[in-house]
Amino acid sequence: MTEQPNANPQQPGDPAGDRLAPRPLARPAVDPAQAATFGRPHGVDGAFDKLYQPGRNGQSAPGLNLAPPTPESLAEAFRRPPGAEGIVLERPHGSNGSGSSADGPEDPLWTPTSDPWRDPGSGAVLAGPAVQQDAKEEKDAKRPQGALLSLPEVLFGRRVQTKALAMLAAVALVIGAVGGLIGWWFADTGTELTGQASISEADAAKERPAGSIADIAHRVAPAVVSLEVFKPGADAGQQGSGVVIDNQGYVLTNEHVISAATADSATKVTAVFFDGKRVEAKVVGADPKTDLAVVKVDVKNLTALQVGKSSELAVGDSVIAVGSPLALQNSVTAGIVSALNRPVTAGGDGGSAPVIYEAIQTDAAINHGNSGGALVDATGALVGINSAIRSSSAEGGSIGIGFAIPSDYAVKIAKTLIKDGKVVHPDIGINASSTVAGSSTMGAQVRNVAPGGPAASAGIKEGDVITEVGGRLVRDSAELLVAVRAREVGEVVPVRLVRDGSSLVVDVKLASD
Repeated sequence: MTEQPNANPQQPGDPAGDRLAPRPLARPAVDPAQAATFGRPHGVDGAFDKLYQPGRNGQSAPGLNLAPPTPESLAEAFRRPPGAEGIVLERPHGSNGSGSSADGPEDPLWTPTSDPWRDPGSGAVLAGPAVQQDAKEEKDAKRPQGALLSLPEVLFGRRVQTKALAMLAAVALVIGAVGGLIGWWFADTGTELTGQASISEADAAKERPAGSIADIAHRVAPAVVSLEVFKPGADAGQQGSGVVIDNQGYVLTNEHVISAATADSATKVTAVFFDGKRVEAKVVGADPKTDLAVVKVDVKNLTALQVGKSSELAVGDSVIAVGSPLALQNSVTAGIVSALNRPVTAGGDGGSAPVIYEAIQTDAAINHGNSGGALVDATGALVGINSAIRSSSAEGGSIGIGFAIPSDYAVKIAKTLIKDGKVVHPDIGINASSTVAGSSTMGAQVRNVAPGGPAASAGIKEGDVITEVGGRLVRDSAELLVAVRAREVGEVVPVRLVRDGSSLVVDVKLASD
């Protein structure tokens, strides 16, 4: 029979023998990675507290080298110079580290016992320049330069090899060619909205045949002037146009253009030619009843406008208006003759008597400032003096209804003004008004007869309706006036009239007004 071991052996020192022995110490396996990280260095025993505090308890940890010794080259470069104990780094500029500077008292921050590198509470300090001032000035001093080579020396002085010059020229050509190709490519491959346009250009010179508007305007412009009427010291004046009809300096215009000068001798008239020349113009004579006047300028070698025959015009003929509308000098507009022998009543502003004359109607644009300008035919000859317009607005802009005094009548008045300075007109010696609408007879009804006048001598009575003068139809009082003025003083003119429903003809010898 085998003997069983004692399950509860008696421990030494245990007299009773009833205590259990301690359980064996459990030592789990250690991860090699953790052991390499957190374990003691190889060959080191004991606590780290002793190992990593050199000099503790007056002893160093034997056999432990925390870092290799500093190389001698680094130690020599970065250590303090010999005999510089107590000198700290980054001291203020000019300080020698002794705690005081030449410029002031001792700085408590920079003392041998207070080192900012080791004191966390010290402030930041910027040191002086790394390069001494004298060295910097010597470096910045302009270094002498050698002689520069000129182009002939480079090309012909053999200072540079010919091969080098050829290579440089070839490189320049290649760079220029590449740049040109790149530019051409960008220009040729632009967006769909950009690219190269093919624009059809006209010939260098445009043909302007004789008789074209451009040709006529070129020939007429030197003979048409702009007239400025102003009084020194006044804020505003009058402006219009004029036509040179004689190379001695006579200019034909409208009376209403220079009326201020005829009323006040202090008012001046200035003629402005197409080339910008400005000269003073003197009033020769004016006729308010026909709205015509003549002024004269002292200019040599003037271009005078040729005068045509307005009596040969026909409705539909081409005409051109030349003048200075709204102070726009040398303006040209074109149109046709809209009507002939049109009685026009104009003026009458400011209490003055209205002006009645027989006019050429045209649709050529005429505006304020065109007054006194030229109306020429397709040959460039003067056929009328632009005088008035009809307008539907208060500003009086052109609506295609303009009027010009026929040249045959205007030149006749101008010659009289140049010769005598004034004009007398034939007069019949009556006052008349247009017959009212619905009357059985159309004409000019006599309102009163001047005693002893031409009409009274011919037997014309009040209430008679004049229908013809010298074979010309009279439909209103305006046509009666222009029909009489178309005759001469002292001329005997047959006048047809209607009296009590009967028609009769009387001969009237016209007198002077």
